[in-house]
Amino acid sequence: MSDNYDVVVIGGGPGGYVAAIRAAQLGLKTACVEMRGSLGGTCLNVGCIPSKALLHASELYDEANGGMEKFGISTGKVSIDVSKLMDHKDGIVTDLTNGIEFLFKKNKVDYVKGRGKVAGAGKVEVALNDGGEQVLETKNIVIATGSDVASLPGIEIDEKIVVSSTGALSLPKVPKHMVVIGGGVIGLELGSVWKRLGADVTVVEFMDRITPEMDGEVSKTFARILKKQGFKFKLKSKVTAIKTTKTGATVSVEPAKGGDADTIKADAVLVAVGRRPYTEGLGLAEAGVNVNDRGQVDINDHFETNVPGVYAIGDVVRGAMLAHKAEDEGVAVAEIIAGYAGHVNYDAIPGVIYTMPEVASVGKTEEQLKEAGTDYNSGKFPFTANSRAKANSQTDGFVKVLSCATTDKVLGAHIIGADAGNMIAELTLAIEKGITAEDVAYTCHAHPTETEAVKEAAMAAGGSPIHM
Repeated sequence: MSDNYDVVVIGGGPGGYVAAIRAAQLGLKTACVEMRGSLGGTCLNVGCIPSKALLHASELYDEANGGMEKFGISTGKVSIDVSKLMDHKDGIVTDLTNGIEFLFKKNKVDYVKGRGKVAGAGKVEVALNDGGEQVLETKNIVIATGSDVASLPGIEIDEKIVVSSTGALSLPKVPKHMVVIGGGVIGLELGSVWKRLGADVTVVEFMDRITPEMDGEVSKTFARILKKQGFKFKLKSKVTAIKTTKTGATVSVEPAKGGDADTIKADAVLVAVGRRPYTEGLGLAEAGVNVNDRGQVDINDHFETNVPGVYAIGDVVRGAMLAHKAEDEGVAVAEIIAGYAGHVNYDAIPGVIYTMPEVASVGKTEEQLKEAGTDYNSGKFPFTANSRAKANSQTDGFVKVLSCATTDKVLGAHIIGADAGNMIAELTLAIEKGITAEDVAYTCHAHPTETEAVKEAAMAAGGSPIHM
């Protein structure tokens, strides 16, 4: 293997492997360094993909366990074999990680298994997984090392009783009671998995509502739906201590502003308070690469750090910690290095929570538009008035479209409902291309589909919905 490259990418997650493939496609000699021993990063190995496998399986279990009776379908007693479920999840992960290795070979990307370190501009030192060290000389370095689980002071994650998202994906049995610390995306998704499989779930959230970064109306509706599903919430609360035994834990909870503590008994505690950039052992300080007070690598508008020829993308830099955001940045940075005009529109990055119903958003929330003093129109359409949602008995939620009061361009969109994660794509494209709400409203949508609710919400933004 040659040690001289045009591009060396440190990190084989969604941002890193995509950057490596795109760079190679553009004719640059490329290597990707990954210490995990399997490609795909957190997302594929212990994040997005395995969690979706469990979410889908738990939805099927929930439907079979009485959820189909409304359609006249009786299934009798339903059981779950957690070990087989985990085997299914692990098989999907293996197939997909192997698929990325195939793509590396197809695109002639050299895959170096080991821990990479920036040893200055133009040099990456790799402590190889099989032992020894390899030095890669390169014209350009891309840091794409992603993020790691964040925790709380004084709380030890043992991945047995007190688990991170990684441990919550591999519990050997269904806990009777799970406490989830954090009412964000990860906590609610994994809480949903174990809730459907039979656990009681209590969510402790520091803020006054779950998913506090999302549109306020969506957040309130989402909480109401989850409560109907059996979730319990302790809002404006903080976890101050966790005492564990071999079989469970006692969680101490206080009001966020201080006060008397309460205790909750649990079989499992999921710590889901966010993630932090992963920069340990990268040698950034020694190489002179600037890192901000949040631990993120500082970059300019072209993803380049203060050290010429050293770039960074994905969770390790500013912006949302999302796999698809990292992928877009991976393509963009490769194109910039190759001399093209790579670009990412951060106003058109969708976010999805894969519960049932799903929650999806893109662009601005109403709160953000009000804070900015932007005049806007809001159009909303409920799934209770959508014929396909009625037929499927999936009428929870709505579509909301926010458009500029002057230009009618779509500024934001928010959906809570079954298949919201797919429906948001149309409105993401609208923001990306500067399309107006009227353009969406006058686009023919197939009948009967849930996407007609998108059309109707766009019509409502102009004050003329048909079916409401």
